[in-house]
Amino acid sequence: MDTTVLKANTLPDEGVQLPSTPRGARLARKLAVRRMGEWGYPPASDTSSTVALLVAELASNAVRHGRVPGRDFRLRLAFVAAARTVRIEVSDAREDRLPVRPQAPSDDDETGRGLLLVELLATRWGVTPRVPVGKTVWAEVAADAVSFTLDA
Repeated sequence: MDTTVLKANTLPDEGVQLPSTPRGARLARKLAVRRMGEWGYPPASDTSSTVALLVAELASNAVRHGRVPGRDFRLRLAFVAAARTVRIEVSDAREDRLPVRPQAPSDDDETGRGLLLVELLATRWGVTPRVPVGKTVWAEVAADAVSFTLDA
């Protein structure tokens, strides 16, 4: 992991590797909020809040379900200006545990609501294989208009 990137508290365009720990998942969310601010979406904005929630869910899933001992997960965010879309990508080393389209959990279920949130909040989402090993779970969010032009 590049500690220079983490100390600078920014997210490079190519993404960043984070430890597959709860701390790594929290850091992913903080980095996403920071990047959204750089793109003109303050933390309290709907777009930033939605991205933060989706990053938190996907990162925690990577830590909980996609963890391979000794392997990190990767977070990448991209802003597609023409489509006014934020793309979130979280990659992990497990290719055998693919997320499935969520079903509504019962009132007694203690887990199983995370991907339901992703399904509801993302414009679209899915899973792609990661080369050489693993998978990338991605989600796209429609971004509200900002008051300046972004160079993306």
